[in-house]
Amino acid sequence: MTYHKNDSVTNVPEFDAVVVGAGFAGLYAVHKLRNELGLHVRGYEKGTGVGGTWYWNRYPGALSDTRSFVYRYSFDKALLQDWTWKNTYLTQPEILEYLEHVADRFDIRQSFQFSTKVTAAHFNEETNLWEIVTDRGDKVRAKFIVNGLGLLSATNVPNFKGRETFKGEQYHTGAWPAGVDLNGKRVGVIGTGSTGVQTITAIAPEVGHLTVFQRSPQYSVPVGLRPQSEEEITEIKKNYDEIWKQVKSSAVAFGFEESNISAVTVSKEEQERVFEAAWNEGGGFYFMFGTFNDIAINPEANEAAANFIRKKIHEIVKDPKTARKLTPTDYYAKRPLCDNGYYQTFNRDNVSLVDVKENLIVEITPKGVRTTDGEYELDVIIYATGFDAVEGNYVKIDLRGRGGVSINEKWADGPTGYLGMTNTDFPNMFMVLGPNGPFTNLTPSIETQVEWISDTVKYMMENNMTTIEPTQEAENEWLALCKSMAEATLFSKIESWIFGANIPGKKNAVRFYVGGLGNYRSFIKEAGYKGFAFDRAAVKKK
Repeated sequence: MTYHKNDSVTNVPEFDAVVVGAGFAGLYAVHKLRNELGLHVRGYEKGTGVGGTWYWNRYPGALSDTRSFVYRYSFDKALLQDWTWKNTYLTQPEILEYLEHVADRFDIRQSFQFSTKVTAAHFNEETNLWEIVTDRGDKVRAKFIVNGLGLLSATNVPNFKGRETFKGEQYHTGAWPAGVDLNGKRVGVIGTGSTGVQTITAIAPEVGHLTVFQRSPQYSVPVGLRPQSEEEITEIKKNYDEIWKQVKSSAVAFGFEESNISAVTVSKEEQERVFEAAWNEGGGFYFMFGTFNDIAINPEANEAAANFIRKKIHEIVKDPKTARKLTPTDYYAKRPLCDNGYYQTFNRDNVSLVDVKENLIVEITPKGVRTTDGEYELDVIIYATGFDAVEGNYVKIDLRGRGGVSINEKWADGPTGYLGMTNTDFPNMFMVLGPNGPFTNLTPSIETQVEWISDTVKYMMENNMTTIEPTQEAENEWLALCKSMAEATLFSKIESWIFGANIPGKKNAVRFYVGGLGNYRSFIKEAGYKGFAFDRAAVKKK
């Protein structure tokens, strides 16, 4: 059974569902809705091919910080056995190759229109259809719209004075073009978050001179990138059923058992031993959540972890002045970072560090970057300044729900929503990794949400329902839960993109459910549809 038809009067094509984005979320959404439910689906993707985040983020050193064996889909057992990896972590080209394989294997490309950006989506209350417009002039209607817009995909380019006057090359890590040659050039990198750390480490041996403009020093641990033997990979594949069971019932879903030991209950010597072992093993999320269970919530435990990393920085970095600039003093409570030799990079003669909190960036000049302590002449400026995370791509679309309310109006005081997938006044609109969804390894969260969306669409079809949207009460309760959980952690005590602090003027608000994937999955299973309003009488309890 499908809903679609063509409007005989206006000749506007109608689809059961429109899927926006061709990354991990969009590909799986098309597979579930078209291949499994038999719906008529149209996908739109602004890039020329599939990949989503991994289509755009081609910057040097781009690497997933999730272990290779769990940075993939789990839904198809044959795919898990057929596709393999070489190292403990995947580079951008490897991830893109994997997603291209998935698109071909399940014949997903045929449903997508590439090089096409959705510019508007309005809900028509008379027809109960979404009316969608693209930058190529397409106009279509759909019963459902599924947004796989990406959590970290709306690039944030700081509006520095004089940026347009620079005579050299300028790039953002999140929109990296092909053919960039940095060999022997004077390069400046602005930003030292995850992408900045990776880029800086990768390009330092290649460039003539690298100037790093750092606003906030970062806690980072080794990534632990190393080859995996065929024996190791075979053993993992043999145990995938148990592995995915553990991942989907865990907190951060990174493929390791989270610690159940408090750092403050063990001796200083035991703390050091555990941290040293984790440092040698590698992995940012492992260091924060696999060592002790209270680093993110207990100031004393957090200080123990932070102090360990600070000592490592001073051991690694030879110049004391540079080491001081690189050493954070606040809580270890941003997204956990890991690297492939970041601190060691600052021992190179061709790398220098500028603290732009001490010496503010005044402007971009034709020759380079001027700070309060002088001008740095450059051939290339790289903006590793991150993204307008979570809601950034939504507010760039003219997205309007019931009564013509825009998403910008709805989210004026911070993004709302229920379960990270739905929003009041926006019927039949689903979001994958929308506001206040799980803060985890993203692929199992994506699968969890896409499967819930697909099951919900199927349920509506079987029960002849027209619209679904969350109740205001359910949305308010979910937001309150997310806020209370976030405030119980140290993440809420410092400025971070997790709460919107990296974008000038952006409201500081909760944007994630930090209760863990296992708890999230249990919640949506137990809640059923009691937090939703359908267009018919109360849904009978199953």
